[in-house]
Amino acid sequence: MYKIAIAGASTLLGRELKDALSESPLAAADVILLDDAAAHGQLDQVGDEVTFVHAIEADAFEHVDFTFFTGTEDLTRRHWRQALRSGSTVLDLSGALDQESGVLVRAPWLGSEAASPDLFTPAVVPAHPAALALGLLLDRLQLAAPVRFAAATLLEPASEFGRAAMDELHQQTVTLLSFQALPRAIYDAQAAYNILSGFGENSTISLGPAEARIRRHYEALSASRWPAIALQVLHAPVFHGHAFSIAIELERPVDISALEDALSGDHVDLVLEDTDSPSNLAATGQNDVLVRLRPEQGPRNSSQISRLWLWAASDNLRLNAQNAVECALDLRRLRPKGTVQ
Repeated sequence: MYKIAIAGASTLLGRELKDALSESPLAAADVILLDDAAAHGQLDQVGDEVTFVHAIEADAFEHVDFTFFTGTEDLTRRHWRQALRSGSTVLDLSGALDQESGVLVRAPWLGSEAASPDLFTPAVVPAHPAALALGLLLDRLQLAAPVRFAAATLLEPASEFGRAAMDELHQQTVTLLSFQALPRAIYDAQAAYNILSGFGENSTISLGPAEARIRRHYEALSASRWPAIALQVLHAPVFHGHAFSIAIELERPVDISALEDALSGDHVDLVLEDTDSPSNLAATGQNDVLVRLRPEQGPRNSSQISRLWLWAASDNLRLNAQNAVECALDLRRLRPKGTVQ
């Protein structure tokens, strides 16, 4: 019934989105793959069908119900209004549009937010996967007791910056082991075997915009329901997966069992055993956020705590794609017959 376009289909996120769509109620949709000239003509696959990546031409979005932008911010800015003029609903996974007038940041897993999209909404931005994961955990904890304070350190993987960053991290790892000069086209710093709070002055990527985007999306999802969060983003020398160290202070002491019950549920997998500690590797391919609760040092033998640590991990690409599909399913009410409005 629906026709879907993925603009930026050759990216890591574009490929993840294809898989998420094939596992969703939109699996029967007609999917077309679009990208810039460099990817034009690449052989690809959607479900069981072999297809090609097409160029974004003047009529690329004609009769398209949903357009997912999964490429660079520049690609989104160049083509999103073209998709709107063609009558397509725009879902921006690049984050380029989250400060445009009328554009909404969404995460249907978290229930009602400040506003819901309507026919006058120009585009929807599926929330950053780190903001979504933090929102899920803070929202659950609030069921047990109000949260007074929250601070999080996020370890960001190379895949958040695309295939080129992953390739350079791999090349740096190889060249360090063979005592050769480091490639620095992307990072302009040693990213291999190193945790960084920033990159070199000639780097083509930066942690600052990513951190600012996560803050904006967390605030948009919160709609004043959760406390402000102190956030630090670091780059870890890993290819995939977010990892979080989160410090929490509650308004009052609560039984540990009550906190565990509050955290458990859809989209959150509470890990109780040390042998199964959440990690970016364990989270790969998972739809859930993996989390382990550890009480802060308190009175000996006390079952009630007001301070705790959460160690969490999630598949950043998978969570992003899943949230985008959920946003599209939520938007189906605006085009219930799959026809261009």
